[in-house]
Amino acid sequence: MGSVETGRFYVETLGCPKNQVDSDKLVGTLLADGMSPVEDAGDADLVVVNTCAFIEEARKESIDTILALAEERRPGARLVVTGCMAERYGAELAEELPEVDAVVGFGVPIAPERQRIPVAAAPLPTLDLLNLPRPASAAPWAYVKIAEGCNRSCGFCAIPSFRGPQRSRDIDSILSEVSQTGAREIVLVAQDLASFGTDRPEELGGGSIVPLVEQVDRLVDRVRLLYLYPSDLSDALIDTICATGVPYFDLSLQHVSKPLLRAMRRWGDGERFLKRIEDIREREPEAAFRSNFIVGYPGETEADHDLLLRFVEEARLDWCGFFAYSREEGTHAAGLDGAVNPGLMAERLAELREMQDEITAERRDSLIGERVEVLVDSVGEGRTFREAPEIDGVVRLSDSLKVGELATVQIVDAEGPDLVAEGAA
Repeated sequence: MGSVETGRFYVETLGCPKNQVDSDKLVGTLLADGMSPVEDAGDADLVVVNTCAFIEEARKESIDTILALAEERRPGARLVVTGCMAERYGAELAEELPEVDAVVGFGVPIAPERQRIPVAAAPLPTLDLLNLPRPASAAPWAYVKIAEGCNRSCGFCAIPSFRGPQRSRDIDSILSEVSQTGAREIVLVAQDLASFGTDRPEELGGGSIVPLVEQVDRLVDRVRLLYLYPSDLSDALIDTICATGVPYFDLSLQHVSKPLLRAMRRWGDGERFLKRIEDIREREPEAAFRSNFIVGYPGETEADHDLLLRFVEEARLDWCGFFAYSREEGTHAAGLDGAVNPGLMAERLAELREMQDEITAERRDSLIGERVEVLVDSVGEGRTFREAPEIDGVVRLSDSLKVGELATVQIVDAEGPDLVAEGAA
């Protein structure tokens, strides 16, 4: 991508934790190039927007952010767009956004004719920044991406079309990055986490993520896994997760109606999911669960919605996200009949969210009086193993506890998704 003179940079990250990892790698590269970070885009010589393109709402947020930062940047500052939206819609972005100085994909510039300025000292690798060094984590936890791409063909998802097939990293490179972060908690992420190694089974633990989890667990106090496809949740993986001391299961379920799941090109059904959750709770009664569900997928009937409501009520998951279906160009679902009316979709979302809010509050209330271990993330705030960073509730703590400390506290109150520990400010 050319060379860049010493200057100041600002990186804005949108989307999922995997994007945050990419931004960390970009930051590491820019620091190595002699540039300095700033907290205000208006002070930067180089402004980078790492975009998300998963659904229409995310794309709109990306465009709005690009335009806002174009207005905010100082005269002469350069604005670069990268990330999923640049990869998926690079040519269109370059054409429609004259405010942008460069649109850069994961491997090479998407639109060379638009790249009028130098933006980095070395070309981006084709493996989506996976193996670039990164700076130490500013928090006591860090995301680490262990693979790029996805081999699945879920009906609603366009990610494989621009991220490519699954490419698992070498275990040694992952362990090296874990050490680079300096974090006490490592959160492993990927498009299809539990499939780690299946593309290189002879080299990577026989095609199982278990050896990697065990090795990361020996390096840090906590290892957490996000985005587990339910069919890959083997007994060995369940036992390994429980053995780490972080029995947190983020299950990518998406729905529970068998016909609808097949239309999504997904495995499973509500009965199988409930049985697996019950199996885990029998092994580890304190296990915490998170999942996400799509509402309004083409063909979703009232009966399908009722099945999902019953599942949510019976499963008693700690955390759930519900998202309106977004039609994505080029996906299987884009050609399906049976579109759900947006008004009806909104009603279904509201009903599910109201039910889950009550369940989450009850799950949190049940912890009042318990003594728990927390990792202090920031002054006055921490997390137990039950809360993933940035997406779940937190534990409010005394300001006297040191950031990065693992401390045992007593829960004295619950406020919706958040817990309050004794002595909290």
